[in-house]
Amino acid sequence: MSIHIYNTLTRKKEEFKPIEENKVKMYVCGPTVYNYIHIGNARPAIVFDTVRRYFEFRGYDVNFVSNFTDVDDKLIKAANQLGEDVPTIADRFIDAYFEDVSALGCKQANVHPRVTENIDIIIDFIQALVDKGYAYEAGGDVYYKTREFTEYGKLSHQSIDELRLGTRIEVGDKKRDALDFVLWKGAKEGEIFWESPWGNGRPGWHIECSAMAKKYLGDTIDIHAGGQDLAFPHHENEIAQSEAVNGKTFANYWMHNGYINIDNEKMSKSLGNFVLVHDIIKEHDPQLIRFFMLSVHYRHPINYSVELLESTRNGLERLRTSYTNLKHRALSSTNLTTNDEEWLAKVKEFRTEFIRSMDDDFNTANAVSVLFELSKQANYYLQEKNTSDAVINTFIQEFVVLFGALGLTLEVDELLDEEIEALIEKRIQARKNRDFALSDQIRDELKAKNIILEDTPQGTRWKRG
Repeated sequence: MSIHIYNTLTRKKEEFKPIEENKVKMYVCGPTVYNYIHIGNARPAIVFDTVRRYFEFRGYDVNFVSNFTDVDDKLIKAANQLGEDVPTIADRFIDAYFEDVSALGCKQANVHPRVTENIDIIIDFIQALVDKGYAYEAGGDVYYKTREFTEYGKLSHQSIDELRLGTRIEVGDKKRDALDFVLWKGAKEGEIFWESPWGNGRPGWHIECSAMAKKYLGDTIDIHAGGQDLAFPHHENEIAQSEAVNGKTFANYWMHNGYINIDNEKMSKSLGNFVLVHDIIKEHDPQLIRFFMLSVHYRHPINYSVELLESTRNGLERLRTSYTNLKHRALSSTNLTTNDEEWLAKVKEFRTEFIRSMDDDFNTANAVSVLFELSKQANYYLQEKNTSDAVINTFIQEFVVLFGALGLTLEVDELLDEEIEALIEKRIQARKNRDFALSDQIRDELKAKNIILEDTPQGTRWKRG
């Protein structure tokens, strides 16, 4: 089986063929770090972390690069409002970003380049565009000559005359053409700046990714990814810049995740439905947010609400309960001698089905369905009188491996302090001795400590209330 990816560039699924065997060069556009990330930023972070993890699960060596835009109009505005400098604002929210996405189960990229640490290569890249006739200086600014790149519009599948200006393409009198976009912005009074051949200023938004992708991954990369809102103009402009300079295909596969709505409305500050991850994870298990995101195919729109998030909790808890029951049976069963080849074969088939789902454009929705079926069969098996340690352990292994491939964790709050562990063990012994008064007393004591006990055929389980 081979992995197939829906390529935004060609509008079809294509077999993934890496530039280098068993290696993936992947660039994902990161956030502008002027505030905490919102739920819309969380989706690409989770989606493309999962894509990366799945490639690694399939044996690929992934070089994963995701940038930080740490100088931008929004950062300058935030710095002015707070009376701080731009680097201070950027540092604070980069730290916050790592804290938030780590809680969501996302691994750090191999490299997280920052614009301010790569000014020299960005200036060199702009100069190369000027030298090749694709850019021009105008009053301290530098603009890209959009019509000079004859394939402009190939990602968004529009002709250049049909294209409308994106929200981050600025129209100004210095431009020769309304579709030209800025590569270098001359500094205004009081703004952060760097010296350049065109005067003091800072990079435009689009140029940073072209320059940093080239530096860290090379002229041509396997996968470029980001939110659907970045396809035009940001990624369209990246293609124009990179292919003009390098004379080569910039990225072989373009991936874009769908939008997020909040309570069936587009997320917007003006609507008051702007939800920050920093706030959500204070009230909800961050893994629940990840599970919620992965329950829908990444290219489809997703509607977020507290009610929908909570309804997802039951499914995640059902999977975790199956896993916990398996572990209890493995520890407590006294009849682990039957080696059931039929069950072993059935359990191993779930990995095949999981791979089949994920190979089809990373269909996590179908992969999650496989996990539910795995859970269902595990529950059936645990009802049998005679169980096999080999089958139990194979079930456990599949839970661990498949959950891990999606960046999900199976156990929550595993660590209890010694006092509580001792009370649970004391209660187990009391039940064995049929001392139900002591058993009930300990149950009530633990309940007061917010520890809820459940007595099951597989043994005593606990959870936090």
